[in-house]
Amino acid sequence: MHSDETPTYYTATKKYDLRFPSLEQDIDADVVVIGGGFSGINTALELAERGVTDVVVLEARHLGFGGTGRNGGQIMAGIGHDLDAVKKDVGEDGVRAIFAISDQGAAIIQSRIRRYGIDADFHHGYGYLGFNARQAKTLRAWEKEFKALSPDQDIRYLEGAEVRSIIGSQAYGSALLHMGGGHVHSLNLLLGEAQALAGHGARIFEHSPALQIEYGERIRVRTAKGSVRAQKLLWACDSFLNGLEPELHRSTINTYAFQLMTEPLPDELIERISPIRGAYSDIRPVIDYFRVTRENRLLFGSATPIVEHIPRDLKQWNRRLMLKVFPYLKDVAIDLAWGGPMALSPNLFPQIGSLPGRPNAFFVQGYSGFGVTPSHIVCQVLSEGILGGSPRYALLSSVSRASIHAKDQLRPLICTLGKSWHQLSGYWNGRR
Repeated sequence: MHSDETPTYYTATKKYDLRFPSLEQDIDADVVVIGGGFSGINTALELAERGVTDVVVLEARHLGFGGTGRNGGQIMAGIGHDLDAVKKDVGEDGVRAIFAISDQGAAIIQSRIRRYGIDADFHHGYGYLGFNARQAKTLRAWEKEFKALSPDQDIRYLEGAEVRSIIGSQAYGSALLHMGGGHVHSLNLLLGEAQALAGHGARIFEHSPALQIEYGERIRVRTAKGSVRAQKLLWACDSFLNGLEPELHRSTINTYAFQLMTEPLPDELIERISPIRGAYSDIRPVIDYFRVTRENRLLFGSATPIVEHIPRDLKQWNRRLMLKVFPYLKDVAIDLAWGGPMALSPNLFPQIGSLPGRPNAFFVQGYSGFGVTPSHIVCQVLSEGILGGSPRYALLSSVSRASIHAKDQLRPLICTLGKSWHQLSGYWNGRR
């Protein structure tokens, strides 16, 4: 319903007019990637930077059609929602190792922007926001953890009136400012990365959906008018897998997120909303997230907190949430609203690895709503796995993938039960 060609803030303000042909012949490659979002392009670029340039990327629609072009553009620390959820798979040492790399995504993004001159409106400044004493306690603990991980960054816990120094809202009683985070125009970032990838000699094809995969020592991916035969394959479809690979389809389930974009706002109002012109999210199990844009607009997003459904009027639904945070925006017009699916894994942690019995068929999926920043470090690790393996790849790929039974028949019910449990557990772990 909301995964069509409805304009988004990103498509309306993209700076790269990249167009790639559809595949209409039979070709060979070292690696074929299915999916032209952050996961597919990032992994292919990591491979190209390491000398594997004979890579083909197949995108069913246009680059960034999926979650990459339908998100908040938040640059934040972390991988997954809660590392304790994977402790049974990786142990205490594994959790510490994952945490140690969990903030590297932002550094990779900034390095790539500098290296390739990508025009993506990167802006520093992130605020994690708390409503109550439980969340304030969590934010104080995060301050210590983040400072230990990034001692050179400006990271500060704020409380009471101090909170208004970064966010113009009375809704929050505490905040954690992390100047190493911030926000980015995610579609321009992707397109800049795709342009860099093509510059390395990789081949990108749009409007070329994969229709059939023949596994073997060499893998063949067939499209409507051509095919790619390659030594290795990467599935990077996330919420747009559409059941094409049953082994991957079984272990994620789609929910939906929705965003709006206001009309351009005067400088004084932007300064009131965000003195640091930053990005923000609360820390509830299902977050509200928002940021100001280069064009002086407010981008605000969320998902349904408990009952899984698609609101009939996205502008009105998101506007109601926005006004709870910023009641003084009641007369501001909403120019656009959009939404799209995101793939959830049962443990809300990204899934990477190779298919059982198919060591040359790799996958990455299930970012569970947190993909812009984590995809950059996760795909760097995945590229190490494709090139032969590494301790980091062994660690992340050891996280188990549980099946989600009856997901196709009972998706709304399963998502509603999952969100209800996630909300309840938030009281125990200081997120509610």
